[in-house]
Amino acid sequence: MVKVAVLGAAGGIGQPLSLLLKQNTLISHLALYDLVNVPGVAADLSHINTPSKVTAHLGSDNLKDALVDAHVVVIPAGVPRKPGMTRDDLFKINAGIVRDLATAASKYCPKAFMLIISNPVNSTVPIVAEVFKKAGVYDPKRLFGVSTLDVVRASRFVSEVSAELNPVDTRVTVIGGHSEKFTQEQIDALTHRIQFGGDEVVKAKDGAGSATLSMAYAGARFAIHILEASVGGKSGIIEPTYVDLLSDPSNDIKALTGCDYFATNVELGPDGVQKVHPVGQLSDYEKKLLEACVVELKGSIKKGIDFVNTDSKM
Repeated sequence: MVKVAVLGAAGGIGQPLSLLLKQNTLISHLALYDLVNVPGVAADLSHINTPSKVTAHLGSDNLKDALVDAHVVVIPAGVPRKPGMTRDDLFKINAGIVRDLATAASKYCPKAFMLIISNPVNSTVPIVAEVFKKAGVYDPKRLFGVSTLDVVRASRFVSEVSAELNPVDTRVTVIGGHSEKFTQEQIDALTHRIQFGGDEVVKAKDGAGSATLSMAYAGARFAIHILEASVGGKSGIIEPTYVDLLSDPSNDIKALTGCDYFATNVELGPDGVQKVHPVGQLSDYEKKLLEACVVELKGSIKKGIDFVNTDSKM
């Protein structure tokens, strides 16, 4: 049996994510957890004629049942930023949600592949790692921050600039890679659009939401690739993801950046992370961007670690 648990399944990301996962025939049991509305979501999805059964798990009292025997746990749970809410307010709420879900997962499915979508991923992934460390069950090869959306966006956006590129087949390494096909003006525009793609969606939705459908697609794509590598026996799957660099000590990214976590291309295998690929050759333009991002990334990582280690509830 291959059980996938979606925590936050009734939300704006969770519902379309669960729909996409229901279509995958590698999954035999789709367990949907949320604090509200999840029975209706599960009932609706259960009518789809694919082999997996769908179960609803409503409220914290039923979280254990959602997690026991899970092969993959996907966490899109969290709240959107509301008027008057600071970014720090948002962090504290979502960090607390992720911490509590990770605590339950460390007890009931410590060997599951943990796929974290909840923002801010740069901080929430270290939060999950610290929770699992405290429980004595941490395996860095099994923890992933889903950064796939940036690459999905990049593949789409470059195809709009160059008609010869098929967005389905075009893979864009967001960090590093080659840019010979584009002028510097095009590179500047693409870089900005990829970095601020989420703002583009928020503006288009006119305050009614954020990037939920594209994020659900990206999350499902990554979850399915984890399943193909770990259950389906498929080799050579490489996906961008935000990982603990200890998952593959042979990489040189920590020496390059000084960061403990980083998003790069990762080869997936039966046990999760099989190989962390190097950043690759960078242009001078990319080197400046990397230097700028590393400063902010280190702060985000520390913020997540400190949240767990200074919180009296842990």
